[in-house]
Formats: sequence, C-alpha cells, structure tokens
Amino acid sequence: MPHDHAHGGGPGRLEPQKAKAITGAATTASVAVATILVVTKAIVWWMSGSVALLASLADSFLDLTASLTVFFAVRYAAEPADDEHRYGHGKAEAFASILQAILVAVSAALLLREGIAHTLNPEPIEQSGLALGVMGLSIALTLGLILIQSRALKETGSVAVEGDRAHYFSDLGANAAVIVGIVGSAFAGLERLDGIAALAVAAWLGWTAWEVAKRAADQLMDRELPEEEREQIRDLVLQDPRIINMHDMRTRASGPLVHIQFHMALPPDMSLADAHHILVEGEKRLLEVYPAADILIHADPHGAAEPHGSAFFQGEESSEDH
Repeated sequence: MPHDHAHGGGPGRLEPQKAKAITGAATTASVAVATILVVTKAIVWWMSGSVALLASLADSFLDLTASLTVFFAVRYAAEPADDEHRYGHGKAEAFASILQAILVAVSAALLLREGIAHTLNPEPIEQSGLALGVMGLSIALTLGLILIQSRALKETGSVAVEGDRAHYFSDLGANAAVIVGIVGSAFAGLERLDGIAALAVAAWLGWTAWEVAKRAADQLMDRELPEEEREQIRDLVLQDPRIINMHDMRTRASGPLVHIQFHMALPPDMSLADAHHILVEGEKRLLEVYPAADILIHADPHGAAEPHGSAFFQGEESSEDH
C-alpha cells in the first residue's frame, strides 16, 4: 500500500485546525459507513437467520468501535497544548493507529486460517441472494470510504487515518476473496480458489499491518523526520547569511504536529537583540512551511561557545560549533 503522505502533505504542514477538519471529515465518513453496514446486516440477519451474516455483523460492530476510536483520536490529537501536555496531544493518533494495526493483523491471521482450511479441504460455497447483496453494498461503501481516506492521508499524513484505511482495506480484501471463491466455484469449478485467494490477501494484510504499526511506532519512539525533511529545514534556516551554521538538530512528528529544535551559531560580538531578531526570522521561515511546528532555537556565539547539554542526547550528529 503506497504511503501517500510522501508525495503530498504531512505532519506539521497544515494548521492543526485545518488538519483536524480534513481528518475529521474522513473519520466521520468511516463511522457513517460502519453504522450503515451494522444496521443493514442486522436487518438482513433478522430476515434470513444466516449464521454467516451474524458473524459479518459482529465484524462490522468491531469496525464501528475501531472507527469511533479513530474519530475521537484525530480530534483529541489536534487539541492545543495544556498544562498537563505541554507538547500537545498529537501522539493520540499513533495510539489509535497501533490499535488499527492490531485489528488488521488479527484479520490477516483469521483469513490465513480460513485460507489454509479451504485450500486443504475445499467445500462448495453457498451464498443467499440477500447475503450477496449485503456484500456488494459493503464493497461499494468501503471503496468510496477508502477514496476519501486516501485523499485525507495525502493532505495530512495522518497515521490514524492510515491505520483506519488499512482496516477497511482488510475488509475489502476479505470480501474480494469471498467473491473470487464464489466465481471460481460457480463458473470454473475451482473450489480451492477461494482458499488460495484468502492466503494471498492474508499475506498482503500482514504486510500492511506491519507498515502501519511501524509508522505509528516511529512517532511513539520520537524517530527523526525523513532526511529530505531535515534538509529542507536546514535550507530554510540557513537562508540568512548571518547564520554561520546550525547544529544539534532534533526533529520528531506527533500526529498533525512536528517538533523542531537546533542550535544556531552566530557572530560572537552580536548583540542579544540582533541575535533574537535572527532567531525570530528563522522561526518565521520555518512556520511558513510547517505552520503546526513547535520550534526551539538556541543561539551559540561561534567559536566561543562552551560545551553544554548532556552528551547522552547528542546522538551521532555531533555539534559543529563546540
């Protein structure tokens, strides 16, 4: 599954409230789709008594619960910092994404089990017209939802929306495997085809769950922004020729937010007022590209700065000015 955020928006590039509006619309659509499917499947199950539909109804209840979790997570993540959370609430998105990754992994495991069973012991597939109708409705609504989520992901890079999209991809894949099985059994006499399709979808979902979990874990573990983002930050800062160099840069993403901090080497005889002005101008250049950034800049007198700060947090990128 492609990472749309790599080519579009991403954390920090939109005002928090604008990112909230985009992800909020996507998660509202997710809750709406899940609710429609729960109600529809409940009605059809009551009319038909199908055990298969009852199982599908239970799965849709799980979808609704997961969608509600993401619905609230993206809104909480965009809330301003408070006295208890001075760095904001952005990591709420990563926690929601981890939950979605777990659900996708569970779906992959269940589909793997069913795929193995149906490959080794193929059985004729029987589906009522009502059940097929519900499946068709589910696929149509899910496809529309995935398109909405993909657009939101491209604009915001939200890990919570990415996790929710992966969850609905898992539903779409499972339904596709069933349809392949029905077609293969009904028209080609290939009763093992549904099992083989289920195994292929399970492998794809397992990989998807890993990718979603990895991105969420990167945020929870404060992984640095991609190198191309760090280079852009350097380029923006060093546009001012009075800045001799910048060093000890640290960056991280947190939901719709980014945190950027670094040291800036300036002429040692510069006044505090002039140094402050240069810092503010550099911050403004960064905020034009990263309006949802929390920026902390430390000024060093070039060639006269004493080593300071804990070496434990310096990493491999050593200071250029000490």
